[in-house]
Amino acid sequence: MSEQLTIGELASRTGVATSALRYWEELGLLPAPARISGQRRYPPSAVGLVGVILALRNVGFTLREVKAFIASRSLTDDGWRRLYQRKLTELDQRIAQALAARTAIAHGLACPHKDIVECPNFTSGVEALLAGCSLEEAHSQVHSH
Repeated sequence: MSEQLTIGELASRTGVATSALRYWEELGLLPAPARISGQRRYPPSAVGLVGVILALRNVGFTLREVKAFIASRSLTDDGWRRLYQRKLTELDQRIAQALAARTAIAHGLACPHKDIVECPNFTSGVEALLAGCSLEEAHSQVHSH
């Protein structure tokens, strides 16, 4: 029989708190381990699975998406690709939003007004946002004049 890991040993090898491991088990991200005298015993392969979960979390996947990723791998060979494509689209949108926010902040820092709320560009931008524009749309409206 191969070496079985306690939850403490799995936590130590992966850097993940035991409470998180128990939570991931509860969510179905980690398979329920065997129990010996009531104590969880994980196969050595659990270290790799925890590593996969950490890698996916580090690139922005939610725990729900991680669970779908794990499930998709057992169903089809390309199920994970659809999940990756969706996440890539989401990240591209977040990057665009972050770039627009960065531009707006840089413009705010360059504003000559002592109080930015008195700046006509800032006020116009706020009005555009209140009218339902995105930050990108509001910014282009303000600077197209």
